[in-house]
Amino acid sequence: MGRYNQSRAPVYEALEEFRSNRIVPFDVPGHKRGRGNPELVRLLGQQCVGIDVNSMKPLDNLCHPVSIICEAEELAAEAFGAAYAFLMVGGTTSSVQSMVLSACKKGDKIILPRNVHRSVINALVLNGAIPIYVNPELDSRLGIALGMKVSQVEKTIRENPDAVAVLVNNPTYYGICSDLRSIVRLAHAHGMKVLADEAHGTHFYFGENMPVSAMAAGADMASVSMHKSGGSLTQSSFLLTGPDMNPGYVRQIINLTQTTSASYLLLASLDISRRNLALRGREEFAKVTALAEYAREEINKIGGYYAYTSELVNNDSIFDFDKTKLTVNTLDIGLAGIEVYDILRDEYDIQMELGDIANVLAYISIGDRERDIERLISALVEIKRKYLRDNTGMYTQEYIEPKVAVSPQNAFYAEKEALPLMETRGRICSEFVMCYPPGIPILAPGEEITEEILEYIVYAREKGCSMTGPEDAGIERLNVLKEEWIGRKEPSV
Repeated sequence: MGRYNQSRAPVYEALEEFRSNRIVPFDVPGHKRGRGNPELVRLLGQQCVGIDVNSMKPLDNLCHPVSIICEAEELAAEAFGAAYAFLMVGGTTSSVQSMVLSACKKGDKIILPRNVHRSVINALVLNGAIPIYVNPELDSRLGIALGMKVSQVEKTIRENPDAVAVLVNNPTYYGICSDLRSIVRLAHAHGMKVLADEAHGTHFYFGENMPVSAMAAGADMASVSMHKSGGSLTQSSFLLTGPDMNPGYVRQIINLTQTTSASYLLLASLDISRRNLALRGREEFAKVTALAEYAREEINKIGGYYAYTSELVNNDSIFDFDKTKLTVNTLDIGLAGIEVYDILRDEYDIQMELGDIANVLAYISIGDRERDIERLISALVEIKRKYLRDNTGMYTQEYIEPKVAVSPQNAFYAEKEALPLMETRGRICSEFVMCYPPGIPILAPGEEITEEILEYIVYAREKGCSMTGPEDAGIERLNVLKEEWIGRKEPSV
């Protein structure tokens, strides 16, 4: 398997040894192995709360690992083909923000697609870097943003030779991949780092016939959401780096925001899940792909739904496709994706990963079973029979190209005022508006509010999308920059 024994799980092994030693706890957490909180023990079980412990010498320290966590990170680096791997307990949000904060600082330009997760733009709010957007093409039938064209990236690099990094989604939430190898070659030729948001690409490292992973493509950093397709506990993630990144500096960046009281439940789940995928990932993800392929075939036989896959590949804006993603376009049955999402949950007890304006997404992973797929297919048949209607006048477009007027950091911290939603046309937004999931902002701080965006927000809200971001939870008002502030304090973007 290489230099390290991938059948080892050092964090898990140390916790098992710790449990057997029956240590008397005069440290935190205060529930003292569950004795102080019996209701918590009933909910989670003694096995779980008994190893909910704090950092101590035998268990190492995530902020400065020297023993078992260090070994777990070395095993992860080898398993993922990275120069270095960091165990992350703040979700892939924390991994993504650590990537951006490591690669750029205030005033630096970073090239990225606009259909990024909010965590990317949050990082720009924190450090003051300037986003240079490569606006993705749209598939008007499916209503989704596509990948970054190499020609678009090349043009953007030429126009912004002082940019320090390029960020790529690998893949997008919907499974679409850009030509990562070519983008890496292009960026490196111009002295720029390449960062990959692989929140939805853990399986690329372990499955056969998958799109290329970021580390295999030569990217400098990648954020891998192990809890999504990798099977670890929610909120656990890996941050991977290539040979040209300084791991000591990256650790310092991580420690700016990550907790000093890391959960050993999360750390152990990363350790065990890495071992599982290193030993059995190829076989497991072959089953996942087969399940998704079967589901697509059966759903497309129903009529009215379109479960898409690699037939979309055009070797450019859709360079490759992740076949484990089961996204179903619902517009031809006259229902928005979010409406099908709600019906599946409320009437059939089926919880989908997301519903947007045009699609529902079922996240197929190592824990799925064929009988669950059959239940989903049967439910979609019934939904079509019961709810089929004319689709005239339905929105199809999930992504609206933004007009960036002010940097995210300056806009977020600017003097602002709250206005009724429909009175904000033409003003500069100072907060986020998004449907979650997927968590891709419709509006981000510093962007102009247009008529098209307002219509989309109202439509999405009426259809039942879960809208998040603004200070006003009801999305009745938006915070916008005071007009007298614009131009007085903002340098050119």
